[in-house]
Amino acid sequence: MTGFHLRDARPEDAPAMAEILTDWLTRTPWLPNLHTPSQNQAFCGKLIDQKAVTVAEQNRQVVGFLAQRAAEIDALYVAQQARRQGIGHALVSAAKAKQSRLDLWTFQANLEARAFYAREGFVELRRTDGQGNDEKLPDIRYSWERTPM
Repeated sequence: MTGFHLRDARPEDAPAMAEILTDWLTRTPWLPNLHTPSQNQAFCGKLIDQKAVTVAEQNRQVVGFLAQRAAEIDALYVAQQARRQGIGHALVSAAKAKQSRLDLWTFQANLEARAFYAREGFVELRRTDGQGNDEKLPDIRYSWERTPM
C-alpha cells in the first residue's frame, strides 16, 4: 500500500468503517464482542450522522477513521494492514488542528493504544474499574492540550 489522504466521512463509508471495527473486535481476545457486524455498521452510520468523522483513504479504500464530538474522541480505528504507516498519527493531528484540547477513553488492556496516545502527547487523567462502560472492562481517561506558544 502507498500513500493515503484524509477526508470527511460520507454515509457510504459506514460499511468499510464497520469492517475495520469488526476486524479489530474479532482480533482482540480480551474484548467481549457485544455486537454483530450489522450492528457495527449501524453504529458507524450513526457516527457519521452525529459526529465529525474523518476517514483515511488509501488506494480508494477506507483504511482508518476518527470520530469526535467537539473535544471528545469517540472512536479511532485503523485497519490491520494499514497500521504503522502514520495513519493514526495523521487522524489525531487533524483532530488536534480543530481543538485546543482532546479527551478520550481507552481500555487498560489496550497496550498498543496506550503507547500510541502517549507518543501523541496524551496524558492519563484517571482509571476506572470499567463499571461505566458497556464491556465492563477497566479503562483510562486521557487528555491532550495544545501548549501555548
